[in-house]
Parts: sequence; C-alpha cells; structure tokens
Amino acid sequence: MPGLWMGGHAFAGRAGQPEFAVVHDEFDLVLTLLRLPGHGPDPGIEHHVWPIPDGPLDGTQLAGVIRLAQAADDALEAGRRVLVRCYHGYNRSGLVVAHALVLAGHSTDEAIRLIRSRRSPWALHNELFEEYLRAGLATARLLEELAEP
Repeated sequence: MPGLWMGGHAFAGRAGQPEFAVVHDEFDLVLTLLRLPGHGPDPGIEHHVWPIPDGPLDGTQLAGVIRLAQAADDALEAGRRVLVRCYHGYNRSGLVVAHALVLAGHSTDEAIRLIRSRRSPWALHNELFEEYLRAGLATARLLEELAEP
C-alpha cells in the first residue's frame, strides 16, 4: 500500500552482521510495538508506542493494536507516510499492518498474502496472530477479555 512501511529495529547488514535501524524524519507517523531507546524518530514526528509480546495478547493489548491500525489507516487516507515497526519487522508489525489493510478494504487473506509477498514469506509466521486476524481483532479482544480472571 503506498505510504505504508513495515519494518524492525534490527536487520542484517551487508556483511550479515546485525545492524540497528534508526528512524529520523523519513515518516510522518511511526508506530512502535517494541521501543528501544535511541532508535527515533526525531522530535516533532508523531510517534505512538504500544509494547506487546510476540505471543498471546490480552484484551488491553489487542485494543492497542486496533488503535494503532486505525491510526495507520487514518494517516494513509490523509496521504501521510507511515512506518509500523517491531524488533525484526515480521509478526507484531505484521499484525498491525494486516489490520490496517483490512480497515482499508482488503480481506484478511489478501492482507496476509500482501504482507508476505511484499515484506517476507516469514512475515506473520506467528500462528496465533494469524488466528486473531481471521477471527477479527475486535472478536479476539472480546474473547480474551471474557477469558481473563
């Protein structure tokens, strides 16, 4: 989707060694699911942080994912450049990006296929996140909240 990027804080550099991605002012909105100090963005860039694990999410965590996806969708509709990032840029960011694509009118299957074809075949390899998407994040949130003690 034009204007939407999915990435991570770390990547394999040219020599195959881990390197860190630092965001400055390349994007209008940065959505971060794992915050690491010193990774940006620059002051004045809109930045939302919602740390979540790469595993089971509770209702509150899912509500945050839904809010981030809505912020991404709203920003894209306004023609803004959006980065959604986690550590490696596959699962947590994939969950937010997939839901933003669904909000933009794509089916869940289309969103997952698009992410895997454009980002990596390993994107969204967390089967639980794929189940959340197939159930619908609002439904998954309700189910998680009902299961909480």
